[in-house]
Amino acid sequence: MPTSFTVVPVEGQDSEPQPSRPPEEPTGSQQPPQAELSRPGEPGDGIPKESSPFINSAEMDRGNIYEGKNMALFEEEMDSNPMVSSLLNKLANYTNLTQGVVEHEADEDSKRKEIKAPCMGTFIGVYLPCLQNILGVILFLRLTWIVGTAGVLESFIIVFMCCACTMLTAISMSAIATNGVVPAGGSYYMISRSLGPEFGGAVGLCFYLGTTFAGAMYILGTIEILLTYISPNASIFKAEDVDGETQAMLNNMRVYGTCIIALMAIVVFVGVKYVNKLALVFLACVILSIFAIYAGVIKTAFDPPDFPICLLGNRTLSRHNFDICAKFIEVNNETLTTKLWRLFCDSPSLNATCDEYFSLNNVTEIQGIPGITSGVLIDNLWSTYTDKGSIVEKKGQPSVTGTEETKVGGVPYVFTDIMTFFTMLVGIYFPSVTGIMAGSNRSGDLRDAQKSIPTGTILAISTTSFIYLSCIVLFGACIEGVILRDKFGEAVNGNLVIGTLAWPSPWVIVIGSFFSTCGAGLQSLTGAPRLLQAIARDGIIPFLQVFGHGKANGEPTWALLLSACICEIGILIASLDSVAPILSMFFLMCYMFVNLACAVQTLLRTPNWRPRFKYYHWALSFLGMSLCFALMFICSWYYALIAILIAGCIYKYIEYRGAEKEWGDGIRGLSLNAARYALLRVEHGHPHTKNWRPQVLVLLNLDSEQVVKHPRLLSFTSQLKAGKGLTIVGSVLQGIYLDKYIEAQKAEENIKSLMGIEKTKGFCQVVVSPSFRDGMSHLIQSAGLGGMTHNTVLMAWPQSWKQTDSPFSWKNFVDTVRETTAAQHALLVAKNIDLFPTNQERFSEGDIDVWWIVHDGGMLMLLPFLLRQHKVWRKCKMRIFTVAQMDDNSIQMKKDLQMFLYHLRLNAEVEVVEMFENDISAFTYEKTLMMEQRSQMLKQMQLSKNEREREAQLIHDRNTASHSAAVVKCNAAAATPEKVQMTWTKEKFIAEKHKNRETNMAGFKDIFSMKPNQSNVRRMHTAVKLNGVILNKSQHAQLVLLNMPGPPKNRKGDENYMEFLEVLTEGLNRVLLVRGGGCEVITIYS
Repeated sequence: MPTSFTVVPVEGQDSEPQPSRPPEEPTGSQQPPQAELSRPGEPGDGIPKESSPFINSAEMDRGNIYEGKNMALFEEEMDSNPMVSSLLNKLANYTNLTQGVVEHEADEDSKRKEIKAPCMGTFIGVYLPCLQNILGVILFLRLTWIVGTAGVLESFIIVFMCCACTMLTAISMSAIATNGVVPAGGSYYMISRSLGPEFGGAVGLCFYLGTTFAGAMYILGTIEILLTYISPNASIFKAEDVDGETQAMLNNMRVYGTCIIALMAIVVFVGVKYVNKLALVFLACVILSIFAIYAGVIKTAFDPPDFPICLLGNRTLSRHNFDICAKFIEVNNETLTTKLWRLFCDSPSLNATCDEYFSLNNVTEIQGIPGITSGVLIDNLWSTYTDKGSIVEKKGQPSVTGTEETKVGGVPYVFTDIMTFFTMLVGIYFPSVTGIMAGSNRSGDLRDAQKSIPTGTILAISTTSFIYLSCIVLFGACIEGVILRDKFGEAVNGNLVIGTLAWPSPWVIVIGSFFSTCGAGLQSLTGAPRLLQAIARDGIIPFLQVFGHGKANGEPTWALLLSACICEIGILIASLDSVAPILSMFFLMCYMFVNLACAVQTLLRTPNWRPRFKYYHWALSFLGMSLCFALMFICSWYYALIAILIAGCIYKYIEYRGAEKEWGDGIRGLSLNAARYALLRVEHGHPHTKNWRPQVLVLLNLDSEQVVKHPRLLSFTSQLKAGKGLTIVGSVLQGIYLDKYIEAQKAEENIKSLMGIEKTKGFCQVVVSPSFRDGMSHLIQSAGLGGMTHNTVLMAWPQSWKQTDSPFSWKNFVDTVRETTAAQHALLVAKNIDLFPTNQERFSEGDIDVWWIVHDGGMLMLLPFLLRQHKVWRKCKMRIFTVAQMDDNSIQMKKDLQMFLYHLRLNAEVEVVEMFENDISAFTYEKTLMMEQRSQMLKQMQLSKNEREREAQLIHDRNTASHSAAVVKCNAAAATPEKVQMTWTKEKFIAEKHKNRETNMAGFKDIFSMKPNQSNVRRMHTAVKLNGVILNKSQHAQLVLLNMPGPPKNRKGDENYMEFLEVLTEGLNRVLLVRGGGCEVITIYS
């Protein structure tokens, strides 16, 4: 980064010689070569950022560096903070193209030099696509049947609930879609960026599955129209009797569906551009069909169409096998039986034996569409739910039932194919209101997406809701109830029921609905692979990454293949009524999380939540979410549970294996708010004994490369904590933060990486301090937040404590012990930490020995219990040793300790070790003497070092004094108080030098004639004797825990304290020195 914009002529900076210029010619606009050569690469944080015009790219054109003097005050920030003019220029040129189709078209038309700017308005870009996606197969094939079965009132409730659900979702979606740019991916992008990758991936996959199954539903609808209403003779499987018709139809669906899906997949693979261009044709078919319905309704007011229905008593007859609705006819004064007679009787003669119901009831013929003014609406208000195989009967029609019910198989009645009830109809109907995301999915093609998406989507939902609600009333007012309940139009010669109402011809509806459902299937098979590709390219689900690839132009080939296979599952189910509830679950789950995302963002009031769409409220979003959740279980409780289970599994998979993404999502904000709330509620102070667990501050040592010296310390932490409670991993770098912040970042990255490897869940904190000692003190005092602070400090034993120049010397260690005691923290010191087991090791046998010498609040009891929860230590046995003195009853002590452990619910072997008073051995005396001599020698060496420094200063002062008297006088006046202020002569200097030498020699002579301190002798005696007892009992133990004696109150004996600890633990492989924090940590009470 340039440090100055002073323009000077520079020669020889470049590799090629430059022509020289006179000094007076340089202009202010010239950029010094140093500015170009010295731009450092910006260090990244390792988190992949999203493409945005607000982020200054590292590949920014070097020529765009600001040149001039008007803003010289900000010149050093130009690399990271661009000028507003350049930012606005980037924003103006920022494009956000829809993924897939636009890429395909751009590749096909690669000769074009410029990409056209988005130019779609609200009507073309949002309103019409939503209209096309919402109005579809259910309207044409099932709405009349739903009205006839549920009645006008309950059908109105069903439609109103579903439309209210989508309207509330559209309001929430509009708020999210207008809170910034929504790239390709539509609902997946909105949910993932609002609720995080886990929710986004789970709900995105559910939405993908819903879209794929929607394709299967549309294809099944296409085949049903083809085989039932257009060309019934095209059936491959023929039914031999009435009972086999349903199975034959399902088999035909499977064969034709497989063929059609293969054909559609080829069409999408080869010419997706033409599929999108044909969308207007399919939309025209839908709109034409809607107008034909309303025109037919108007026509029924004055000229109802002629569609007679044949009834036997109150039972509806299928007109496939007869033409005349009568038992017999008069021809030339002769009574002849009809085809209908032959279907119910055993012979054509008048005295034949006939079905009892046929004999007792008359055959009547009524108009199937009496018209809007006929008053049939009153009869159709109430529901008529039936079981599977029931006969469709007209309410209020006279009927005589025989003495015994005769077999109805083989007779031409109209039967119901499935059992009907309210909640099942909700599941079948709901897919007809889906498709509200079509506008948001095209956001890249809109001229003003933030204005068009809310307006177009809400208008489309309002229009379709009006169409559905009005159709329910009009169908109930125009069509006879038995025709409405006749799902396949068997009573009207196999015509589409809604087609009988249309004007000018039923074929308008039949052809229109055929092309509409065919086009919707193609659209689903086009959109679903792109949605899967968007999820795969985000990289949040590792096993889906292969589906992010495709053809060179971006077409998702592999995703298309998977979508076709999943669609085939729906085809093999073969029943439109069975497939519809499945996709209802997935769409409802998607809509539920759109509402949740809006509610969370609104309640959190995050600064970035600034939607342009203002007509939203968190209560509306919450109501929409609740309605979606209720509809899921209303439709089908077991499908709902399966969908929730699938989404939950995907969520946990992404959480466990998925890539970490930081999208600024609402769940992270919600977590921060919840954490803040919880922290404020956590009592600041010591928790109750029952709630106490070690909240550990781990003090790590780093080498010169900022690599952790003892990684086994983190392994031991994870074994001790098992992911529970608070863990803070801290370390100290010596220096000034402004000079060391890059090293601090590197150290933090190394520690976090090691924490991930060792599966240590916690937080990392690296402190830069002028002295290592102060840094440790700062960590112990300030680590944590509020009530979530550490109560235990874990550190490694300083192996190099005898080296005085080491930052990990005994002084720092002893001061750390004192500070933890002052802060009332427990202290754990792991000696020989490099011998401790890794997380992958397993001890098949062995002991964890606890040497309980003084009471420390129960830490020594609690730690082995926590360690044995981990699989490394699980098979180790716990043994507790305590020491009995001369006056103690060792037998009673053992009984009391066993009872204490019983009340603590701990399983452990108990042993009381007796230590008798005896004379201090010569070995102990000699070891104490050597320790004190070493300590005294270190002090003398330190003194001699200070004297040598002082001697060097004296020589420097002497040389300076001989230079000039004036300088000497000046130096004497300006000297600091720490320096010796005197005028040196040669005699004085020699005398001072000999005096220092004599003092040092006398000090060293005193070392060899000194006697050991009796207090130190007693301490060394205890350490030696206790060490011998521990070695005798626990030399082969996997881990030894023992009380750590406190440091001496007199600081002059600190180095002796380290020697005592060294002698106490000598010869043991793995030792954990434990010092309690001054509070009880384990209790016998519940």
